[in-house]
Amino acid sequence: MSDQFREVNSVSWFGRIKNALIGVLVGLLLVVAMVVVLFWNEGRAVTTARSLAEGASAVVSVTADAVDPGHDGRLIHVGGALATSEGLEDEDFGIAAKGVRLVREVEMYQWVESSKSESTTKLGGGEETVTTYSYAKEWRDRPVSSSEFKQPSGHENPSMEIEGRTFQVAEAKLGAFTLGEPVLDLMGNADKLSISPTQKAAIESVFAGSQRVGISDGQIFLGANPTAPGVGDYRIGYRLVPLGEVSVIGRQEGTGVAAYQTEAGDELLMVDSGRVPAEKMFAEAVTANKIITWLLRAGCLLFLVFGFSLLLGPLGVLADVIPFVGSIVRMGTGLIAFVLALLVGTSTIAVAWFWYRPLLALGILAAGLAVAYLLTKIGRRKAAAPAAAGPVSA
Repeated sequence: MSDQFREVNSVSWFGRIKNALIGVLVGLLLVVAMVVVLFWNEGRAVTTARSLAEGASAVVSVTADAVDPGHDGRLIHVGGALATSEGLEDEDFGIAAKGVRLVREVEMYQWVESSKSESTTKLGGGEETVTTYSYAKEWRDRPVSSSEFKQPSGHENPSMEIEGRTFQVAEAKLGAFTLGEPVLDLMGNADKLSISPTQKAAIESVFAGSQRVGISDGQIFLGANPTAPGVGDYRIGYRLVPLGEVSVIGRQEGTGVAAYQTEAGDELLMVDSGRVPAEKMFAEAVTANKIITWLLRAGCLLFLVFGFSLLLGPLGVLADVIPFVGSIVRMGTGLIAFVLALLVGTSTIAVAWFWYRPLLALGILAAGLAVAYLLTKIGRRKAAAPAAAGPVSA
C-alpha cells in the first residue's frame, strides 16, 4: 500500500479573481525583471567577448622552469606539472590523500515528500484542487525538514549531524611558480576516491560517532545494514582533484599568478587540465561565453512567457464561469503571451545591441536595408520586363 495523503481545496470564483489580480502584479514585476536581465546579458556578453579578444592578443606563453621578472604584470600562459608538500586529510574519518582538493560528499537516508495536484473548474467559475502527497525514503545530500510535511507524523527525519566538507591545499608549485587559492579554486575534474574494506578498522578507530561503520561500493556506510538502510543512516564518499598537469592563464605577479584586469572590463584567470595551448583555452572561453549568452536568453524568454501569462490570467478566470469557454480563452491568452514574449524579448536584445554594439548593429541594419533595396529593384525590373516587350501578336 502506497504511503500517501490526499487534500482537497476549493476556491470560489471571486477568490480566483483576487488571486489572478495578485498574479498580474507578479507578472508585471517578472516581465520588467526579465527585460533588465536580457539587457544586462547582452552587455555582459560583449564585455566578456572583448576581454577575451584583448587577452588573446596580449597573452605571452612562458615556461614554468624559471620566472622572468620582465613579464611581471603581463598576461601569461604557463603549463606544467603541479607539486605540493601539503597533504589532504579528513580527520573525522582518517581519510588522507595527495592532491589539490579532497571533497567529502555526505548523504543521509530520509523521508521525502512529493506532491501532485489536479484542478477541476466547476460551473460558475469555482475551482477544486485535489493534492496528493506521497512519502518515500531517499538518499539526500541536504537535510529535509519533516516538520514542514503535510503529514509529519510517521515521517520524522533526524537532524543531519554529518555534513560535506572540502579540504584544499593552501598553495601548489607549478615549476618555479607558486599558485595560490584563487587559481587552485578553479581546478576541477575531481575523480572518485574509492574506500577499500581494509580501511574499515582505521576509520572505526578515528570515527567518534554512535553508528556502526561499514564499507559499501567504495563509500563509508554508517548504519546497521548497507543493503537495507534505515532513516538516519549515512553514506559518505570522497572525490579528489589530483595534482597532474595544468595550464594557467593570468597576470604574472612576482612568482605567482593572479587575475588580469582587461581594459574591456573583465578579469581573466583561466585554468585547464593538461597541457592546453593558449589559443585553445581562449577559444573554449569564447564558446562558453556564447553558450551562457544563449542559455540566459532562452531562460528569460521562458520567464517572459510565464510573466505575460500571469498578466493575462484574469481573462481566463473571468471566462471560467462556463468551464469550456475558459479553456478556449486560456488557449488564446497562452498564444498571445508567447507572441508578446518573443516581441518584447527580441526587441530588448535588439535595443541592447544598438546600445552596446552600435557600429555592428548599424552595419547589420545597413546591410539588411541594402539587400532589401536590391531585391526590390530586381523585382521591379522583372515586373517591367514583360510590359516593355509589348503585346504578343496572334
